[in-house]
Amino acid sequence: MSLGLEVSLGQKWTLDLPVSYNPWEFGGNQKVKHWLIQPEVRYWLCEKFSGHFMGLHTHIGEYNVGGIPWLGLQDYRYHGNLYGVGLSYGYQWILSPRWSLEATVGFGYASLSHAQYPCEECATKIDDLTRDYIGPTKAGISLIYIVK
Repeated sequence: MSLGLEVSLGQKWTLDLPVSYNPWEFGGNQKVKHWLIQPEVRYWLCEKFSGHFMGLHTHIGEYNVGGIPWLGLQDYRYHGNLYGVGLSYGYQWILSPRWSLEATVGFGYASLSHAQYPCEECATKIDDLTRDYIGPTKAGISLIYIVK
């Protein structure tokens, strides 16, 4: 689930404040639990809240994943946090006076720090690991309701 708020900072600048949260577990103790905050400063090329924009975002979050064979996580569980920065590009289509549709993609860096466990339920920690990631950090299609 994601929810966000975007506010005007000036004629061509806005601040987007999205929050994502996934509290659910799947059958067999498979889980991809997380929370993520990804604020972004946006520069609109024409008019704010319409058309093309470029953004600078940061992200911080916490995750608990494991037991998911299709992600290669069937043998281990990882519980940790992440932070990083990235650049994005997006486009917003005005559908009506109160509704818009937005598509965005981002590329950047994330530092992940987590504890590794031998299975999705076990409490015996194997190791503390860190990983640097460079690649896609944001992708989304959003339906927007405009509050005036």
